[in-house]
Amino acid sequence: MSKQLLIIGFVWPEPKSSAAGSRMMQLIHFFQSEHYEITFASSCAKTDNAVNLEEFGINQVFIELNNSSFNAFVKDLNPDVVVFDRFMTEEQFGWRVAQECPGALRILDTEDLHCLRKGRHQAFKDKQPFSKTYLFNDIAKREIASIYRCDLTLMISEAEINLLTSEFKVPRNLLVYLPFLLDNISEEHILKVPTFEKRQHFITIGNFLHEPNYNAVLYLKETIWPLIRKQLPHAEMHIYGAYASQKVNQLHNTKDGFLIKGFANDVHQVMQQAKVCLAPLRFGAGLKGKLVDAMQNGTPCIMSNIAAEGMFGELEANGCIEDDPKVFAEKAVDLYQNKILWKAKQQNGFNIINSRFKAEIHQMAFSKVIQKTNDNLEQHRLSNFTGQMLQHHSMQSTKFMSKWIEEKNK
Repeated sequence: MSKQLLIIGFVWPEPKSSAAGSRMMQLIHFFQSEHYEITFASSCAKTDNAVNLEEFGINQVFIELNNSSFNAFVKDLNPDVVVFDRFMTEEQFGWRVAQECPGALRILDTEDLHCLRKGRHQAFKDKQPFSKTYLFNDIAKREIASIYRCDLTLMISEAEINLLTSEFKVPRNLLVYLPFLLDNISEEHILKVPTFEKRQHFITIGNFLHEPNYNAVLYLKETIWPLIRKQLPHAEMHIYGAYASQKVNQLHNTKDGFLIKGFANDVHQVMQQAKVCLAPLRFGAGLKGKLVDAMQNGTPCIMSNIAAEGMFGELEANGCIEDDPKVFAEKAVDLYQNKILWKAKQQNGFNIINSRFKAEIHQMAFSKVIQKTNDNLEQHRLSNFTGQMLQHHSMQSTKFMSKWIEEKNK
């Protein structure tokens, strides 16, 4: 009999719009390779950018928030494993899963650490250095509680694992390092990628609904791009991303070569045409999909420390890491003009993808962790008393809040 997996999605996956969408599809492919029958359920409305999961042989189910119909649904499905896409879905549905399917392995996929992103954003707005005061925010109290309530939590970044174990004292055995799961880049692919001479202009890409991306584009427009353009008057800055609003589109300026291009149907194509990718993010968390897109397509980057966090390990970056806008612009110009430096940084990118994000290595490790945790689930949960305690209290509070809302909605 095939194993049953239920994924409760915060949104329907949009791999062409965001790194989170690509990441979700990588998880789905992993579980399919482990012979799970998959049901993807979400209470979110679907957009045109959402992928049709039925084409991949996945059951799609719409579920309602604060509705006991979910209890009947999950009990009937009786999944072996349940994956919560971000802590908010675990808060909504976790207690119902625990109540109806106590034997199911509960896995949280954080995407990135929301409390870290929120804290950094607040510190940025307050023009203050980031500290524990900003990290230990209300989102942190909810997110860390969710991590404890689950049997395993998937972390995309080693930097965030270190933060959870050192600052929040989360036990290491509750966390699984699972970065982007990528195919190896072959020599054949490298030879096909357009050369230095065949490329022109700068690029950045990112979903505009994501505040760090919009802020970075604004920072480029106001501070960094004028410095680059002064030295490279014929270069253009091409900005791609889904959900460009009016406030994004009004940044478009042909005279300055600052071009808002909007949704990229084929990220590989636009990335391979560009010479240098710019990622001056000033807050955020997780791993940046734009850097992965750049490395896969042989496009070196100039990036901030926030953008680079967790990406390179001990390896050399596929470009330069710089926070000072003046130096950032100088290094961008240098990389744009210096073919020898450009080729070396491009090669670094290929090396990073092949050594740090090899799908089969991370999948094998994850598969073993699932097996081991499932085999010793009772013991695993007994050793996590904090999780049991939080499960008990959240079940009481969330449960009655949810039941009250349900009654109110009748």
